[in-house]
Amino acid sequence: MLDIAVVLVAVMLCIALILNLWRLIIGPHVVDRILALDTMYINSIALILLYGIYNQTPLYFEAALLIAMLGFVSSVAFGKYLLRGDIIE
Repeated sequence: MLDIAVVLVAVMLCIALILNLWRLIIGPHVVDRILALDTMYINSIALILLYGIYNQTPLYFEAALLIAMLGFVSSVAFGKYLLRGDIIE
């Protein structure tokens, strides 16, 4: 029963990733594209966690943590670039 639920949620997350990709490509403003990229990070983390649950291995949880840290750092860098025009002071 859990396997069916994990597969259904994974399909829904894949649909969400496709919609995020559409917003990333079509987005009218830079802010929309950055938010779409952030949401893609979050959805990919959830997809990796679901894959780890499905395979019953803790290795994928560490990969999801690394992607979460990368997503946070890139969000801060994009925000700083939009505010100041330069990342490194």
